[in-house]
Amino acid sequence: MVYRTGKQALALGAAVIACIASPATAAAEPSTRLVSCRSGSCLLISGQRDDAASMVRINGHTVVVEGKRHWRVRLPIETVRAWSAPLARTIRVTLLDPETHAETTAKADLPIGLLGHVTELASLVVSIR
Repeated sequence: MVYRTGKQALALGAAVIACIASPATAAAEPSTRLVSCRSGSCLLISGQRDDAASMVRINGHTVVVEGKRHWRVRLPIETVRAWSAPLARTIRVTLLDPETHAETTAKADLPIGLLGHVTELASLVVSIR
């Protein structure tokens, strides 16, 4: 028979809850990634909604999405820049319920450095200690 202390049992319980809860939590949040498109590079934004009739807004702008409950939309990088604050690291994704007009807003992380300034390095020094 294995006996556990209170701290061990608490840690084990927390780990089990985290494993069970994390897939559902991760699936609900919108995600972004860079993809190729006709205009060069686009940001692919995808997410889920309870009602396929819910409107999707990106940074306050209504967009036409592909899909029903699992949706996605491609926006040219220039559009994302125009709709975002300078040096933004996230975008706001809002779902608008057509019946109740209730809004649900979540933030989606942008790919690192997407809206940042490009710094060109003349040289880079790496030293070993």
